[in-house]
Amino acid sequence: MIVVTGASGQLGHQVIKHLIGKIDSSQIIAAVRTPEKASDLSALGVQVREADYSKPDTLKTAFEGADKILLISSSELGQRVEQHRNVIEAAKNEGVSLIAYTSLLHADTSPLGLAGDHIETEKELKQCGIPYVLLRNGWYTENYLASVMPSIEHGAFIGSAGTGQISSAARDDYAEAAALVMTSEEPQAGKVYELAGDEPYTLSDLAALISQESNKEIPYVNLPENEFKEALVGAGLPEPLAALLSNSDVGAAKGGLFDKKGELSALIGRPTTTLSEMVKALFA
Repeated sequence: MIVVTGASGQLGHQVIKHLIGKIDSSQIIAAVRTPEKASDLSALGVQVREADYSKPDTLKTAFEGADKILLISSSELGQRVEQHRNVIEAAKNEGVSLIAYTSLLHADTSPLGLAGDHIETEKELKQCGIPYVLLRNGWYTENYLASVMPSIEHGAFIGSAGTGQISSAARDDYAEAAALVMTSEEPQAGKVYELAGDEPYTLSDLAALISQESNKEIPYVNLPENEFKEALVGAGLPEPLAALLSNSDVGAAKGGLFDKKGELSALIGRPTTTLSEMVKALFA
């Protein structure tokens, strides 16, 4: 039995779709906060169980019979370390053979502020006694694609990444990698995967692609971190999320989102989805 936590989220949902192609759906447990929102997974034969990171009792029930658990990092800023600790403790009590965790690219050396929670969770895993594997995911290309249409509306793509190289990949690339690790016949305990896209780019490169596809001149405008954060808040983002995104851009300027090892494409057995492909698909 393989448990995927946060299974109603975008990454978890896609991981399960890839798992279904590798094992029988009845061997998959979709652990979700609100089971009613995962009816499509139930229809595919997946076991859907309630699991709230902040409610240990639900985790105990959700993990019954589990052999492996994919812990997808929480999106609740300020609560993630405690929530992850709850999951790890429940997994330990169930005696699972492996827990995989979606961490951050080069978490131990990353200049990104959000690395802190991931480092703490990795420490918890090292101390818990459960065999574990780290899936250190780089940036999702979708994080930037969400700003493509607004950039056309406002006539510029803004950010704070400067000329930093960004080795992002499609969310589905990371999902496929997670499914492969969870179903691999090779021992995974102790492995650390640094997962990133094959073709790095700058935000100026992204702006050039947007200009090409939209037939409009969309420049990249680099802003100081606080100005970028305020612009995001002005666009309707919650302040904590705006602060995270602006800080992450500054981290990208320092090389925090760059990697050229090709571990993700090696793991999934194909090139990662390119930025150009995804921008073209967005306009299509």
